[in-house]
Amino acid sequence: MKKNRFFPLALIAVAVFAGCSSMPQSATLDEARSKYSDAQANPQVTKLAPVELKEAGEALDRANAAQSKREDRNVVDNLAYLAKQKIAIAQETAKRKSAELAVANAASERNRVLLQARTIEADQARQQAAIAQQGTDQKTAELAVANAVTERQRLNLEARTAEAGQAQQQAALAHASAEQDKARLEALQTQLNDLHAKKTARGMVITLGDVLFDTNKAQLKSGSMRNVQKLADFLRQYQQRKVLIEGFTDSTGSNSRNQALSEQRANAVRTALIDMGTSSDRIGTRGYGESYPIAGNNNAAGRQLNRRVEIVLSDEGGNIAPR
Repeated sequence: MKKNRFFPLALIAVAVFAGCSSMPQSATLDEARSKYSDAQANPQVTKLAPVELKEAGEALDRANAAQSKREDRNVVDNLAYLAKQKIAIAQETAKRKSAELAVANAASERNRVLLQARTIEADQARQQAAIAQQGTDQKTAELAVANAVTERQRLNLEARTAEAGQAQQQAALAHASAEQDKARLEALQTQLNDLHAKKTARGMVITLGDVLFDTNKAQLKSGSMRNVQKLADFLRQYQQRKVLIEGFTDSTGSNSRNQALSEQRANAVRTALIDMGTSSDRIGTRGYGESYPIAGNNNAAGRQLNRRVEIVLSDEGGNIAPR
């Protein structure tokens, strides 16, 4: 028997996870597994939303992997919550596509009934013309006309019923589309929250502090890759988005050194994103040296805040507002 290609590796390991009594369990992850199982068992979802279901499975895999590596409970819960939202997207996508099919079928049925009604009307007109011309038995013709009138009335009623059904299906489609949009927005917001993105006049901005780099260095620390990987995962899921990576320094050192260092740090993040699968044409970089400080440079705490990389996310059209 052909295996379901949407069955994630994570679910294969559910029994293993359940048997590890020493491993802290996440109720959110358990719920995500259950919801995914329900979605996978729904033929409407597997048929009408295969791409969305695959993405949900991948999100669940990441949550299961985090738990198997004994990562922090909050990390596991956040990944599991995102998986639940991806599952909801798959379910709502299936409902929307099912509603679209129902609307199309209702419209076809209405058109069929209206065509029949017009055919009956044409027959009625011909029969009435025959009566007027006395070219046929009058009683037979009158009976045929009466039958045609009755049939036309029946078809008109059927057409009105079909129109009402079409209106109901259109309302269901509108509701399903709204729920799908809601699920997508919630999933997007969850990922933006996980990236600690903040809304600014230029759009959503992610700030990476100097903990990513050693002092006066442009090489990313190994421990900073997780944050960059989160951004790469986000960009993989939202292909229409682009990013502008901006590097900044404090005022320590010469202007030329600070300018070069800010550019090198921005490029280091860009290189990491490319290595993680992000297309280079979606990533821009700028270095601003010690310009645009967000704190004073007269103390260590302020200088640390100024040594940063900011990542500006584009809108859905790939547009980024200039600084």
